[in-house]
Amino acid sequence: MDLSFSAEDLAFQREVRAFVAENYPADIKAHFDAGLEPRKADFVRWQKILFEKGWVAPAWPQQYGGTGWTPTQRYIFQEELGAANTPGIIPFGLSMVGPVIYTFGSEEQKKRFLPGILSSDVWWCQGYSEPGSGSDLASLKTKAVRQGDKYIVNGSKTWTTMAQWADWIFCLVRTDSSVKQQEGISFLLFDMKSPGITVRPIITMDGGHEVNECFFDNVEVPAENLIGQEGQGWTYAKFLLGHERSGIAAVARSKRGIAKLKQIANAELSDGRPLIEDQDYRRKLAELEIDLTALEYTELRTLARESQGKGPGPESSILKIKGTEIQQAITELAVEAAGYYGFAFNHRAMNGSNEPVVGPAATAFAAPAYFNMRKTSIYGGSNEIQKNIIAKMVLGL
Repeated sequence: MDLSFSAEDLAFQREVRAFVAENYPADIKAHFDAGLEPRKADFVRWQKILFEKGWVAPAWPQQYGGTGWTPTQRYIFQEELGAANTPGIIPFGLSMVGPVIYTFGSEEQKKRFLPGILSSDVWWCQGYSEPGSGSDLASLKTKAVRQGDKYIVNGSKTWTTMAQWADWIFCLVRTDSSVKQQEGISFLLFDMKSPGITVRPIITMDGGHEVNECFFDNVEVPAENLIGQEGQGWTYAKFLLGHERSGIAAVARSKRGIAKLKQIANAELSDGRPLIEDQDYRRKLAELEIDLTALEYTELRTLARESQGKGPGPESSILKIKGTEIQQAITELAVEAAGYYGFAFNHRAMNGSNEPVVGPAATAFAAPAYFNMRKTSIYGGSNEIQKNIIAKMVLGL
């Protein structure tokens, strides 16, 4: 496998870098560089800029609005966005339900839903996890009963990320309880403004409002919003999760996280000397960089597989496990660098308050970032589930 960039790839890299430098709004960059809490308007604004350029959905087929880039170009694109610390592409529409719709949806559904996803005019959320049905997703109980030309949905979802901002939800629902668990699940799309939907915030231990509970009380969903065939939702769900896990590695953003760690370690003192000179801390940083390099090569191997026309395989589980472990390790070293200042954080400061932070500015948000990133090894299919997938599909156990 040749991992070096061609002359065309290097020219493409320069093109992306120049575009980001010229078009990334300074106010959004300042907000994200300061580590402040993300805002919906910033995500939408940046995605619309990419949409106008035709770059918002690199992984989509060209016929539906994709770029036609090679896997290497897509990798370079993500590297450049990560290096510039742009808002991450919100995955629910572009990386999750979009590919499901253009792969399994009807022509009418493609015409109806794909344009709004590309333009970021419609914000989606994911209705997968339920109380008691997280890692064991197939045990979900939210029911959809067909009545003529509509479904009546009752039940609840939890850990629904950014549902407070969502216009639509893609939802796994049980349409048949008399068959095997996986065979009785269907994939529905419905408007979050439908009567009978209640969204309640879940405030996480970093003080943020990112996830929610969603309750469905006799919600009426037009039958035309069913994706594919009734009872085949588990197939579409697994397809979606494969795409979700591939994007979770976040190599480019972890590179930026390690670079920031080095800045902090150069500025903070330990026993009167810069922390970066502490042998134990240097060893941990070095191990983290080695792990990240190994992960990057695994991601490149996945791209090589894609360039051969093959979809995400069990490699996506490896990317998910190691990617999230590295993201968590970065926040752990940030807390270690913050020392006692890591005990105190002011959540209002993350919303842009002018109240002074406690301790050095570079370490002010170390603790909330640490707490927030505990989620990564659980969402998108817990790391324990991913290890089971690797055991079965790779090791044949």
